[in-house]
Amino acid sequence: MITEIKMRFEKKEHKKFKKSHYPYFVLAGDIGGTNTNVGIFGVRKNPVLLLSFHFKSNEVKGLHHAINGVLGHAMEEYGIKITKACLAVAGVLSQSRESAKITNVKLDISRKMLLKKTKLKKIALTNDFEAIGHGIGMLGRKGIAVIKKAKKIPKAPILIIGAGTGLGKATLIYNWRSKSYDSIPSEAGHSDFAAQTQMEINLINFIKKYKNIAQAVSYEQVLSGPGLASIYLFLRKSGKFKETAYTREIGANPKPELISKYRKADRACRETFQIFKEIYARFAKNFAIDSLAFGGVYIAGGIAPKNRDIFDKGFVRIFEDNYKLAYVLRKIPVYLVLNSDVGLLGAGSMAKFL
Repeated sequence: MITEIKMRFEKKEHKKFKKSHYPYFVLAGDIGGTNTNVGIFGVRKNPVLLLSFHFKSNEVKGLHHAINGVLGHAMEEYGIKITKACLAVAGVLSQSRESAKITNVKLDISRKMLLKKTKLKKIALTNDFEAIGHGIGMLGRKGIAVIKKAKKIPKAPILIIGAGTGLGKATLIYNWRSKSYDSIPSEAGHSDFAAQTQMEINLINFIKKYKNIAQAVSYEQVLSGPGLASIYLFLRKSGKFKETAYTREIGANPKPELISKYRKADRACRETFQIFKEIYARFAKNFAIDSLAFGGVYIAGGIAPKNRDIFDKGFVRIFEDNYKLAYVLRKIPVYLVLNSDVGLLGAGSMAKFL
């Protein structure tokens, strides 16, 4: 029995282990707009992910319930007592890092409240892409695929971006004093989307009307799961595409998963991903130039690994297309993050230092 967990969850055992092999254990969380993942790490020299628990974020009415359930399971099943945790949050943290608001789900997090309602003694809150920055170095070769080859420059800035329920970004800057990278969080996904064609201007106007938005449309509103749905609806309502068995199944409230499923079979889905790919490549290019990411651009998030074929020669061509700095972009390698636990790994790494 797992104490206090009343919502659905999936448990995964990552590694067979003995309690005696680890001096101590920590808890890490990756709390997103769609999924909330909680992991137990054994710590020797480096944290090792041993167990993870996966919840749907809209079913987590109070994060303390999920945490207490995992803590209870760790004690009941393995005799493991955990007092330290780092929680990576897909949203803006307060300046004091005492609280956070999840951007795309109604779930507020307070460090003070969690300390009161759980048995944890030390808790750190961090941004989700800040945690991914710490997790990149923990990935093996199987966790990363090459999109664009170029010679990586050691200690150069590294850019991490990723579209999923929202759109995230972080920059890794090498710290010459600590001789390690510092992960700098960002909310660049909410920066204004700059249209380059008449079609994109029409798309912006459609999104404003469809979502009743008076302000500028952000990158996240086109480069995310909901963004995919908006692009698809824009194309369907243009009258360019005939109704098919696929469009009937997708319906008037399209789910990104179905658009992805039929992206090779249905013309409207295929065109949706073509537009999505072009915008993704430009977003990557803009912030690669912004950070001079000669250490590489890493594309994470939930959408990318499930649609690997969009990161093709066309993506690379758009990424390298720049009036004055094409020669700079050609020198920047681009990678695809395949390991969906990268944020959890990063949070586990940060929990070690509490």
